[in-house]
Amino acid sequence: MTYLPAAARYDNEKFYRRSGRSGLKLPAVSLGLWHNFGGVNTLENARNMVRRAFDLGITHFDLANNYGPPPGSAEENFGRILKQDLAACRDELIISTKAGYLMWPGPYGEWGSRKYLLASLDQSLRRMGLDYVDIFYSHRPDPHTPLEETMGALEHAVRSGKALYAAISNYDRQQTEQAAKILKSHGIQCLIHQPKYSMFNRWVEDGLLETLAQNGIGCIAFSPLAQGLLTEKYLHGIPEGSRASTSYGFLRPAEITPDKLDKVRRLNELARARGQSLAQLALAWVLRHPQMTSVLIGASSVAQIEENVATLNRLDFTPNELNAIDGILG
Repeated sequence: MTYLPAAARYDNEKFYRRSGRSGLKLPAVSLGLWHNFGGVNTLENARNMVRRAFDLGITHFDLANNYGPPPGSAEENFGRILKQDLAACRDELIISTKAGYLMWPGPYGEWGSRKYLLASLDQSLRRMGLDYVDIFYSHRPDPHTPLEETMGALEHAVRSGKALYAAISNYDRQQTEQAAKILKSHGIQCLIHQPKYSMFNRWVEDGLLETLAQNGIGCIAFSPLAQGLLTEKYLHGIPEGSRASTSYGFLRPAEITPDKLDKVRRLNELARARGQSLAQLALAWVLRHPQMTSVLIGASSVAQIEENVATLNRLDFTPNELNAIDGILG
Protein backbone atom coordinates (compact mmCIF):
# COMPACT_ATOMS: atom_id res chain seq x y z
CA MET A 1 0.00 0.00 0.00
CA THR A 2 1.37 3.41 -1.01
CA TYR A 3 2.21 5.67 1.91
CA LEU A 4 0.63 9.13 1.87
CA PRO A 5 1.89 11.58 4.54
CA ALA A 6 -0.70 13.11 6.83
CA ALA A 7 -2.02 16.37 5.41
CA ALA A 8 -2.05 18.01 8.86
CA ARG A 9 1.58 17.24 9.72
CA TYR A 10 2.61 20.92 9.75
CA ASP A 11 -0.42 22.35 11.52
CA ASN A 12 1.48 23.07 14.74
CA GLU A 13 3.85 25.88 13.75
CA LYS A 14 5.15 26.14 17.33
CA PHE A 15 6.61 22.64 16.89
CA TYR A 16 9.56 24.12 14.97
CA ARG A 17 12.47 26.01 16.47
CA ARG A 18 15.25 27.92 14.76
CA SER A 19 18.73 26.46 15.16
CA GLY A 20 20.86 29.23 16.62
CA ARG A 21 21.16 32.18 14.26
CA SER A 22 20.73 30.05 11.15
CA GLY A 23 17.76 30.03 8.81
CA LEU A 24 17.04 26.38 9.58
CA LYS A 25 14.21 25.25 11.83
CA LEU A 26 14.08 21.81 13.41
CA PRO A 27 11.18 20.06 15.10
CA ALA A 28 11.32 20.33 18.89
CA VAL A 29 11.29 16.52 18.92
CA SER A 30 13.60 14.76 16.44
CA LEU A 31 13.93 11.01 15.84
CA GLY A 32 17.29 9.34 16.38
CA LEU A 33 18.10 5.99 14.78
CA TRP A 34 20.80 4.97 17.27
CA HIS A 35 18.81 1.94 18.44
CA ASN A 36 16.04 -0.22 16.94
CA PHE A 37 16.73 0.58 13.28
CA GLY A 38 19.68 -1.74 12.61
CA GLY A 39 20.09 -5.10 10.96
CA VAL A 40 19.15 -6.95 14.15
CA ASN A 41 15.77 -5.20 14.21
CA THR A 42 12.55 -5.61 12.24
CA LEU A 43 12.54 -3.36 9.18
CA GLU A 44 8.75 -3.12 9.13
CA ASN A 45 8.69 -1.74 12.68
CA ALA A 46 11.37 0.79 11.76
CA ARG A 47 9.36 1.76 8.70
CA ASN A 48 6.21 2.24 10.75
CA MET A 49 8.05 4.44 13.24
CA VAL A 50 9.58 6.67 10.55
CA ARG A 51 6.26 7.10 8.78
CA ARG A 52 4.36 7.89 11.98
CA ALA A 53 7.06 10.33 13.06
CA PHE A 54 6.73 12.20 9.76
CA ASP A 55 2.95 12.22 10.06
CA LEU A 56 3.35 13.90 13.45
CA GLY A 57 5.57 16.65 12.02
CA ILE A 58 9.00 15.17 12.78
CA THR A 59 11.10 16.19 9.81
CA HIS A 60 14.53 15.53 11.31
CA PHE A 61 16.02 12.02 11.29
CA ASP A 62 19.41 11.64 12.94
CA LEU A 63 21.92 8.91 12.10
CA ALA A 64 25.62 8.13 12.30
CA ASN A 65 27.90 5.91 10.26
CA ASN A 66 28.16 3.24 12.98
CA TYR A 67 24.51 3.04 14.04
CA GLY A 68 23.10 -0.47 13.96
CA PRO A 69 24.08 -3.04 14.94
CA PRO A 70 25.85 -4.02 12.79
CA PRO A 71 27.53 -0.69 12.02
CA GLY A 72 26.07 0.95 8.92
CA SER A 73 22.84 -1.03 8.96
CA ALA A 74 20.70 1.80 10.34
CA GLU A 75 21.70 3.97 7.41
CA GLU A 76 21.00 1.11 5.01
CA ASN A 77 17.56 0.53 6.49
CA PHE A 78 16.77 4.24 6.51
CA GLY A 79 17.79 4.36 2.86
CA ARG A 80 15.29 1.60 2.10
CA ILE A 81 12.53 3.46 3.94
CA LEU A 82 13.39 6.67 2.12
CA LYS A 83 13.22 4.98 -1.26
CA GLN A 84 10.01 3.14 -0.46
CA ASP A 85 8.03 5.85 1.32
CA LEU A 86 9.65 9.28 1.45
CA ALA A 87 11.55 9.81 -1.79
CA ALA A 88 9.01 12.37 -2.98
CA CYS A 89 9.39 14.26 0.33
CA ARG A 90 13.18 14.59 0.35
CA ASP A 91 13.06 18.39 0.41
CA GLU A 92 10.84 18.26 3.51
CA LEU A 93 13.40 16.23 5.46
CA ILE A 94 16.45 17.08 7.53
CA ILE A 95 18.75 14.06 7.47
CA SER A 96 21.92 14.09 9.52
CA THR A 97 24.82 11.71 9.90
CA LYS A 98 28.11 11.69 11.79
CA ALA A 99 31.61 10.27 11.78
CA GLY A 100 34.09 10.02 14.62
CA TYR A 101 33.70 6.68 16.38
CA LEU A 102 35.09 3.35 15.17
CA MET A 103 33.63 2.30 11.82
CA TRP A 104 36.25 0.14 10.10
CA PRO A 105 39.64 -1.35 11.12
CA GLY A 106 42.95 0.36 10.72
CA PRO A 107 44.24 3.89 11.34
CA TYR A 108 41.70 5.59 9.04
CA GLY A 109 38.52 4.13 10.50
CA GLU A 110 37.76 6.48 13.40
CA TRP A 111 38.45 9.87 15.03
CA GLY A 112 38.74 13.17 13.16
CA SER A 113 41.18 13.06 10.26
CA ARG A 114 40.16 14.50 6.90
CA LYS A 115 40.76 11.05 5.40
CA TYR A 116 38.30 9.34 7.73
CA LEU A 117 35.57 11.98 7.86
CA LEU A 118 35.23 12.44 4.11
CA ALA A 119 35.52 8.73 3.30
CA SER A 120 32.86 8.02 5.92
CA LEU A 121 30.54 10.66 4.49
CA ASP A 122 30.83 9.11 1.03
CA GLN A 123 29.98 5.70 2.49
CA SER A 124 27.00 7.09 4.39
CA LEU A 125 25.62 8.71 1.24
CA ARG A 126 25.90 5.41 -0.62
CA ARG A 127 24.19 3.47 2.16
CA MET A 128 21.26 5.88 2.25
CA GLY A 129 21.08 6.44 -1.49
CA LEU A 130 21.48 10.21 -1.13
CA ASP A 131 23.34 12.92 -3.01
CA TYR A 132 23.75 14.95 0.18
CA VAL A 133 22.89 15.03 3.88
CA ASP A 134 21.49 18.13 5.47
CA ILE A 135 23.79 18.05 8.51
CA PHE A 136 27.20 16.38 8.83
CA TYR A 137 28.74 16.09 12.29
CA SER A 138 32.16 15.56 13.70
CA HIS A 139 30.90 12.98 16.21
CA ARG A 140 33.64 13.58 18.78
CA PRO A 141 36.80 15.67 19.17
CA ASP A 142 40.07 13.99 18.26
CA PRO A 143 42.93 14.68 20.69
CA HIS A 144 45.53 13.62 18.10
CA THR A 145 44.31 15.55 15.04
CA PRO A 146 44.54 19.34 14.75
CA LEU A 147 41.09 20.85 15.08
CA GLU A 148 41.82 22.86 11.93
CA GLU A 149 42.01 19.60 9.96
CA THR A 150 38.74 18.25 11.37
CA MET A 151 36.89 21.51 10.76
CA GLY A 152 38.50 21.74 7.33
CA ALA A 153 36.93 18.38 6.47
CA LEU A 154 33.51 19.69 7.54
CA GLU A 155 34.07 22.78 5.41
CA HIS A 156 34.94 20.61 2.42
CA ALA A 157 31.79 18.53 2.95
CA VAL A 158 29.72 21.71 2.74
CA ARG A 159 31.66 23.26 -0.15
CA SER A 160 31.38 20.04 -2.16
CA GLY A 161 27.59 19.96 -1.74
CA LYS A 162 27.65 16.65 0.12
CA ALA A 163 26.34 18.36 3.27
CA LEU A 164 24.33 21.55 3.68
CA TYR A 165 25.44 22.31 7.24
CA ALA A 166 28.42 21.52 9.49
CA ALA A 167 27.94 20.44 13.10
CA ILE A 168 29.72 18.97 16.12
CA SER A 169 28.85 16.51 18.87
CA ASN A 170 30.38 15.74 22.27
CA TYR A 171 32.67 18.81 22.21
CA ASP A 172 33.25 20.63 25.48
CA ARG A 173 32.84 24.38 25.89
CA GLN A 174 36.40 25.33 24.93
CA GLN A 175 36.53 22.93 21.98
CA THR A 176 33.19 24.27 20.77
CA GLU A 177 34.45 27.84 20.93
CA GLN A 178 37.55 26.91 18.93
CA ALA A 179 35.64 24.85 16.36
CA ALA A 180 33.14 27.65 15.76
CA LYS A 181 35.96 30.17 15.33
CA ILE A 182 37.79 28.00 12.78
CA LEU A 183 34.65 27.36 10.76
CA LYS A 184 33.74 31.04 10.84
CA SER A 185 37.20 31.95 9.50
CA HIS A 186 36.34 29.81 6.47
CA GLY A 187 32.91 31.40 6.04
CA ILE A 188 31.03 28.42 7.49
CA GLN A 189 28.61 28.64 10.41
CA CYS A 190 28.56 25.80 12.92
CA LEU A 191 24.86 24.98 12.77
CA ILE A 192 24.32 22.92 15.90
CA HIS A 193 25.95 21.02 18.73
CA GLN A 194 24.68 17.61 19.85
CA PRO A 195 25.59 16.95 23.51
CA LYS A 196 24.36 14.32 25.91
CA TYR A 197 21.97 16.01 28.31
CA SER A 198 19.28 14.88 30.71
CA MET A 199 18.16 15.31 34.29
CA PHE A 200 20.90 12.84 35.24
CA ASN A 201 23.62 14.43 33.10
CA ARG A 202 23.67 18.22 33.37
CA TRP A 203 27.20 19.03 32.20
CA VAL A 204 26.04 21.39 29.43
CA GLU A 205 24.82 23.83 32.09
CA ASP A 206 28.43 24.54 33.07
CA GLY A 207 29.07 27.11 30.34
CA LEU A 208 28.35 25.18 27.13
CA LEU A 209 24.82 26.52 26.62
CA GLU A 210 26.09 30.08 27.06
CA THR A 211 28.88 29.44 24.55
CA LEU A 212 26.38 28.14 22.03
CA ALA A 213 24.17 31.21 22.47
CA GLN A 214 27.13 33.57 22.09
CA ASN A 215 28.18 31.88 18.84
CA GLY A 216 24.71 31.51 17.36
CA ILE A 217 24.87 27.70 17.49
CA GLY A 218 21.78 25.58 18.10
CA CYS A 219 21.62 22.66 20.52
CA ILE A 220 20.02 19.24 20.14
CA ALA A 221 20.23 16.97 23.19
CA PHE A 222 20.76 13.25 22.81
CA SER A 223 19.80 10.72 25.49
CA PRO A 224 17.35 13.19 27.11
CA LEU A 225 15.64 10.20 28.73
CA ALA A 226 18.94 8.78 30.04
CA GLN A 227 18.71 5.72 27.79
CA GLY A 228 15.17 5.03 29.02
CA LEU A 229 15.88 5.40 32.72
CA LEU A 230 13.70 8.53 32.80
CA THR A 231 10.65 6.56 31.74
CA GLU A 232 8.30 4.30 33.63
CA LYS A 233 10.10 1.25 32.25
CA TYR A 234 12.54 0.90 35.14
CA LEU A 235 10.29 1.83 38.06
CA HIS A 236 10.17 -1.81 39.19
CA GLY A 237 13.57 -3.09 38.09
CA ILE A 238 15.13 -4.10 34.76
CA PRO A 239 12.52 -5.56 32.39
CA GLU A 240 13.48 -8.21 29.88
CA GLY A 241 14.24 -6.77 26.45
CA SER A 242 15.12 -3.32 27.78
CA ARG A 243 18.37 -1.58 26.86
CA ALA A 244 19.86 -2.38 30.26
CA SER A 245 19.22 -6.08 29.65
CA THR A 246 20.93 -6.28 26.24
CA SER A 247 24.58 -7.04 25.62
CA TYR A 248 24.98 -4.03 23.30
CA GLY A 249 23.10 -1.53 25.44
CA PHE A 250 24.70 1.62 26.82
CA LEU A 251 22.60 1.64 29.99
CA ARG A 252 24.32 -0.76 32.38
CA PRO A 253 22.52 -2.51 35.25
CA ALA A 254 25.10 -1.05 37.64
CA GLU A 255 23.83 2.43 36.78
CA ILE A 256 20.33 1.61 38.01
CA THR A 257 21.06 2.13 41.69
CA PRO A 258 18.46 2.21 44.50
CA ASP A 259 19.16 5.92 44.98
CA LYS A 260 18.60 6.67 41.30
CA LEU A 261 15.43 4.58 41.20
CA ASP A 262 14.13 6.51 44.19
CA LYS A 263 14.70 9.74 42.27
CA VAL A 264 12.96 8.29 39.21
CA ARG A 265 9.92 7.35 41.29
CA ARG A 266 9.72 10.80 42.88
CA LEU A 267 10.04 12.46 39.47
CA ASN A 268 7.30 10.18 38.22
CA GLU A 269 5.00 11.41 40.99
CA LEU A 270 5.72 15.01 40.03
CA ALA A 271 5.02 14.21 36.38
CA ARG A 272 1.67 12.66 37.25
CA ALA A 273 0.74 15.76 39.23
CA ARG A 274 1.40 17.78 36.07
CA GLY A 275 -0.71 15.44 33.96
CA GLN A 276 2.31 14.05 32.13
CA SER A 277 4.23 10.83 31.87
CA LEU A 278 7.74 10.73 33.30
CA ALA A 279 9.21 10.76 29.78
CA GLN A 280 7.19 13.86 28.89
CA LEU A 281 8.36 15.63 32.04
CA ALA A 282 12.00 14.80 31.27
CA LEU A 283 11.74 16.02 27.68
CA ALA A 284 9.92 19.22 28.64
CA TRP A 285 12.61 19.88 31.28
CA VAL A 286 15.35 19.70 28.63
CA LEU A 287 13.37 21.85 26.20
CA ARG A 288 12.90 24.58 28.81
CA HIS A 289 16.22 26.17 27.81
CA PRO A 290 15.88 28.91 25.17
CA GLN A 291 19.09 27.62 23.56
CA MET A 292 17.61 24.14 23.07
CA THR A 293 16.54 23.62 19.48
CA SER A 294 15.37 20.02 19.77
CA VAL A 295 15.48 16.84 21.82
CA LEU A 296 16.61 13.69 20.08
CA ILE A 297 14.45 10.74 21.06
CA GLY A 298 14.95 7.06 20.48
CA ALA A 299 11.98 4.74 20.11
CA SER A 300 11.11 1.09 19.79
CA SER A 301 7.45 1.59 18.93
CA VAL A 302 5.03 4.01 17.34
CA ALA A 303 3.36 4.51 20.73
CA GLN A 304 6.60 5.86 22.23
CA ILE A 305 6.93 8.42 19.44
CA GLU A 306 3.33 9.53 19.94
CA GLU A 307 3.88 9.89 23.69
CA ASN A 308 7.06 11.91 23.24
CA VAL A 309 5.56 14.28 20.68
CA ALA A 310 2.65 14.89 23.07
CA THR A 311 5.23 16.51 25.38
CA LEU A 312 4.60 19.69 23.40
CA ASN A 313 1.17 19.96 25.04
CA ARG A 314 2.81 20.99 28.33
CA LEU A 315 6.21 22.68 28.24
CA ASP A 316 5.75 25.30 30.95
CA PHE A 317 7.11 24.93 34.48
CA THR A 318 6.33 26.90 37.59
CA PRO A 319 9.25 28.02 39.78
CA ASN A 320 8.00 25.63 42.46
CA GLU A 321 8.11 22.70 40.03
CA LEU A 322 11.65 23.51 38.94
CA ASN A 323 12.73 23.83 42.57
CA ALA A 324 11.10 20.50 43.36
CA ILE A 325 12.95 18.83 40.48
CA ASP A 326 16.28 20.27 41.65
CA GLY A 327 15.49 19.04 45.14
CA ILE A 328 14.88 15.51 43.88
CA LEU A 329 17.99 15.45 41.71
CA GLY A 330 20.14 16.80 44.52
